[in-house]
Amino acid sequence: MNIILLGPPGAGKGTQSQRLVDKYGMRQLSTGDMLRAAVKAQTAVGLQAKAVMDAGELVSDTIVSALISEELAGMAPSTGAIFDGYPRTEAQALMLDEILSQHGRTLAHVIELEVNEDALVERITGRFTCASCGKGYHDTFEQPKQPGVCDKCGSTEFKRRPDDNEETVRTRMAEYRAKTAPILPVYEARGIVSRVDGMADIDEVTAAICKILDS
Repeated sequence: MNIILLGPPGAGKGTQSQRLVDKYGMRQLSTGDMLRAAVKAQTAVGLQAKAVMDAGELVSDTIVSALISEELAGMAPSTGAIFDGYPRTEAQALMLDEILSQHGRTLAHVIELEVNEDALVERITGRFTCASCGKGYHDTFEQPKQPGVCDKCGSTEFKRRPDDNEETVRTRMAEYRAKTAPILPVYEARGIVSRVDGMADIDEVTAAICKILDS
């Protein structure tokens, strides 16, 4: 089963993808991660991408598509793919159709994690992690049991991501809407789009996604 998981940064795509990987043995295909891995491994596509990035240009749809095709070629036919961060445009959506067809695959579901922008801003801007072990906390939802001391490792050093601020989050939301809006009608016309409340409890979101996949 091959699916596209959509949602703005902070909607929980990474968390949910990992749960689907664990439950169904699927493979998360994140274009950003694949690009970095291909460049590091110096594959043919990776070298091509590196040359483009070194020149300060954006990696083309053709290169990204080649990356995905390369990845699918190395996967067992029975392993489902979760597409994360791709496609982002109508042209990429049509390209993905071609790639899947070449590998004897079809797209089963497009699942969008719907979020409330103001609540998402609060969720993201309140995040912080232990600088030592990486355990996550939140100003409102999950403070350390002992203030200033990590529950997991006892460290007193914490850090926040510099881009976890309101202005950046709202910019990313706007960018997501602008990029994603054009591809949804393509899949809605095929009747494969489902929407899940991304603001619900993590376990509830997982259950809702699994219900769609199991139907």
